[in-house]
Formats: sequence, C-alpha cells, structure tokens
Amino acid sequence: MNIYEQIVSEIRSAKHIVITSHKSPDGDSIGSSLGLLRFIEKLGHSAVVCHPDGAPDFLEWVGLDPILLMTDQPAEVTNAFEKADLIFCLDYNGTDRIGPDMQALLEAATCKKIMIDHHLHPQDFATLMVSETSSSSTAQLIAELVMQSGHEELLDAHIGTPLYLGILTDTGSFRFPAVQPRTHELIANLLAEGVEHHLIHEALNDNNTASRLRLQGFAMAEKLEILEDYKVALIPLTKEELAKYNYKKGDTDSLANLALSIKGMKAAILMSEKDGIVKLSFRSKGDDNPVNTLAAEHFDGGGHANAAGGMSKASVEEVVEQLKQVIPDYFSK
Repeated sequence: MNIYEQIVSEIRSAKHIVITSHKSPDGDSIGSSLGLLRFIEKLGHSAVVCHPDGAPDFLEWVGLDPILLMTDQPAEVTNAFEKADLIFCLDYNGTDRIGPDMQALLEAATCKKIMIDHHLHPQDFATLMVSETSSSSTAQLIAELVMQSGHEELLDAHIGTPLYLGILTDTGSFRFPAVQPRTHELIANLLAEGVEHHLIHEALNDNNTASRLRLQGFAMAEKLEILEDYKVALIPLTKEELAKYNYKKGDTDSLANLALSIKGMKAAILMSEKDGIVKLSFRSKGDDNPVNTLAAEHFDGGGHANAAGGMSKASVEEVVEQLKQVIPDYFSK
C-alpha cells in the first residue's frame, strides 16, 4: 500500500474530517483545499475546510462558500477541530503558519493529522506526511492522491478546476523551475476531464479593478528602486500609500513578478505595510539567485528558492535600508 492509498484508507475510516491551510491564502492553498474536499465528497464522505483568514476577491469564482474562516466564524471552526478525528494540513510545513488561534486548536487536537506539502524543512507534527519539495505545488500532490490511490475514475472537472488553479498559480503559469514533465502529465489529465483552462486564466487575469491598476501603476512609476549593481528591484509600499489606492487583499500580488520581468533582473522584493508589520515578498530567477535563505536569515521567513516571504516589525524605510545592507551578501555584482 503506497502513501496515497493509506490516506484514502484514513479518509474512509474517519467521521469528522477537517481540511486546513495557511494564513493569507493563495491559489495553491485554496485550490488544494477545495480539490481535496471535492475528492473526499466523491468518495462518499464529508469534510469541513477551515482556513485562518479569507482569500483575495479574485479567487471568489472558484467557490469559496464551503470554507469556514477563523477570523469570521471562530465558534464553528473551534467546534470542527474539537470533533475532528482526522485533520489535513495542506500547503504548510509548520503549525505556526496557520496563525496562533488555529495553531492552538491544531496542537491541542489528539486525532491523526496528515500533512501534504511541498515546502522545505517540514516540522514533524503529522501522523502521515507527504512532503515532496520537488513538486510544483500542493495542488499537484492532491492530483497525485487522486491518481495514485487508484481512484482516477473519480477525477472530473469539479475536482480538477481548483487543482488546475493551484498548479497554475504556484508555478507562475508554468514558468518556474519546479514544473516537471509529471506536472504537464497531470494537467493533461485535468484537461481531458473537462477543465476549461482558458476560463481559469480569464478569471485570474481579466478581473482588475481601477484602483488595483492605479496602485500598480503608482508602485512601478513612483516606488520602484533598482539596485543596479546587484540587479535587484525593491518596491516599498507604506500603509498610507496602500490606503490611498483602496488596497484590497491580492492587489499587490503581481508586483514582484512584474519587477522581476525587467530585463537582466535577478530578484525583486515587495514590501507592504499593514497593522504595524511589513510583509516582504521575494521573487528571483535561476538556481544562482535563491531568496529563501535571505528571507529566513533576516526576515523571519522562508519558502522556495525563487519565491519566498518574510516579515519585519521595523518601518518600511528601515526595512529598505536593511535590505540594501544585506543584499550584497546574497547577490554578486
């Protein structure tokens, strides 16, 4: 029995299944959660999806109604954890990634826990672990769960659509090095089952608001700073600047990649201030320019070699100065 067959066996034995994922949800956390939920329902069982906070508006089209939020429905989430006899931990490698409130519930739960994730350095907190750091996304691993557990006949567009979303977004539309031949094989299976990939691309890319475009224009025209010696782009945004353009979650998601698209650029770092915290989003190109070490060593973060995150309690201006001091240690002239 392979690991995926073991997971299905656990699903069949459970009566109260909870599916969790990390704070600040993205396409992969949403896609893998909904894909797993729909697969479990196809197996004839039920589950509850519990996330720490809400997804950006541009992901609403995939169907977010089944997801309970700790920020909005704490009593329902707490009840789900207390009843759970199986908890899935998707797209995160440590319990601190789900926020302190849900972390406490997860760590207090004595039931079996299954981690399915693709990030480096996983903590040892789960009963069963699928930790495939070479995988493009957690959504790809959920697709493997369907296929390698012997239930490929259950795959349909309802399950496949959120999985395509997760793979698409976490690979940067299939441009990142983590894309493998197997990634495209699984995508072919999803398309064969009726996933309408063109509609997913439209839903993600053709839903800008005027304020979002104005914010992005301001960021690129007024805030972008390029450290020419190291080919690193910095985009610092204060809370006042975000408020001026009616910032909503997800409005800045493409900025780091947009700066990275500048010819010759090795890396791009977006800084955005909210609630006294500066969040950093790191993006880079190639094997020679990893950013996860920089994020981990200086900004309490981590992630993938070419896509990482971090945070700081310093001001935006102080974070910019700190970056300018340490970037020479990570990028050559």
